[in-house]
Amino acid sequence: MADTLDFPANPLEKSGYRLEFHDEFEGVTLNETKWFPYYLSHWSSRERSKPRYALTGDKLQLRIDEDQQPWSEEYDGKLRVSSLQTACFSGPVGSSKGQLVFKPGLIVREAQPTLKLYTPHYGYFETRLKAVPIPGYMCAFWMIGLGELPEASGEICITEIFGETISPEESQINFGVHPFQDPMIKDEFYQNKFPINAANFHIYAAEWTPTYIDFYIDNVKVRTIEQSHTYPMQFMLAIYERPDLLTKESLEIPFPKIMEVDYVRGYQRLEGYT
Repeated sequence: MADTLDFPANPLEKSGYRLEFHDEFEGVTLNETKWFPYYLSHWSSRERSKPRYALTGDKLQLRIDEDQQPWSEEYDGKLRVSSLQTACFSGPVGSSKGQLVFKPGLIVREAQPTLKLYTPHYGYFETRLKAVPIPGYMCAFWMIGLGELPEASGEICITEIFGETISPEESQINFGVHPFQDPMIKDEFYQNKFPINAANFHIYAAEWTPTYIDFYIDNVKVRTIEQSHTYPMQFMLAIYERPDLLTKESLEIPFPKIMEVDYVRGYQRLEGYT
């Protein structure tokens, strides 16, 4: 049976947990005490990596616009992205030190000050979002280490959804962990299909503990990974245009391409994490 309905939002309060971070995206101005509105700008520049977005009064719309430029042609080709993050860090211009060393040979092109708006160390984190059901577009909510030390660089991907894998009957939801330069993490990533239409609003969440990470879709636990990162992490919330996956039909659909986000929330267990 086709999934034609949005999954309802959770209450703000969560039993057994303390709310420590949330953005319900109310109003029409982005709260920059919570979000740094650029994407890995140290490998490019703030000018090239700034997102296209709008706030509707109760939702965030992250967009890819027709006139938008690639964020870093030098290192990432024609990839276009609109992203928010909750921290930033880099070494000086000319160094190789910075967040998310996603390929060899990266050099800092524009130094960034260290900024830590929200960098939790364990917790329960969730978002309610609507992905883009168009081939070549990917929506993601994920965490990375700040990278001040090279080994503090792993990733927890809470959700990653490619448009070409979405249908009214089922969608492929990707999630898991990547090590990058963290020697204590091994790559463990899943690409599973679920009976949801990810073009509707659904809730994606993870609980990160000192020994394991639980992943949830619409409040149902779908996987436990028996690994855990040992350092604080920041959040990334993004829509990407992948030129290698665009189809003729994708190119005929008018811009903007919009990922809609209802909220992002972070909680801590009242009993703590041991």
